[in-house]
Amino acid sequence: MDNETTAGEYLIDESFMSSALEQARQAAFLGEAPIGAVVVHEGSVIATGYNRRELDADPSAHAEFSALLAAARVLGRWRLTGCTVYVTLEPCLMCAGLMQQSRIDRCVYGAPDPKGGALGTLYQIHTDERLNHSFSVTAGVLATECSTLLSDFFSDVRMSKKQQRKTEDEKGSRP
Repeated sequence: MDNETTAGEYLIDESFMSSALEQARQAAFLGEAPIGAVVVHEGSVIATGYNRRELDADPSAHAEFSALLAAARVLGRWRLTGCTVYVTLEPCLMCAGLMQQSRIDRCVYGAPDPKGGALGTLYQIHTDERLNHSFSVTAGVLATECSTLLSDFFSDVRMSKKQQRKTEDEKGSRP
């Protein structure tokens, strides 16, 4: 919990992050990297999304990107003022840029992304004074759960690939 978030607000953030985690689990079930997002407007979830890059062969099919597009359709406008985006992994440059362009009020994320995080880890898109919109960020909500889901998924992927190579090697050595 950061210095600006009250205990009550943190409980609300945890609740919505739990919804984002459900979306991430859906992605994992489909074999996608387990990243999920929800967009909240006036206290209610209006849009959800999960990672679908592999399924859709679409490099933009990130969880938060999909959720933001759905939110714009629900609200019938591209300006998403009054919205908070909850996402299980710190957004990348593309998604942070879309948040900035769509004028969201806030982003809450779970796990930091040391390889691509654009809302505090590698970049600070949300506070870049050269841009015409800024938004608040709360990091680390249910971070352990979000990180564990990701690390378990990729551990399973590595194990599966190792097992597949072993099986292929055994088949290749047979007469």
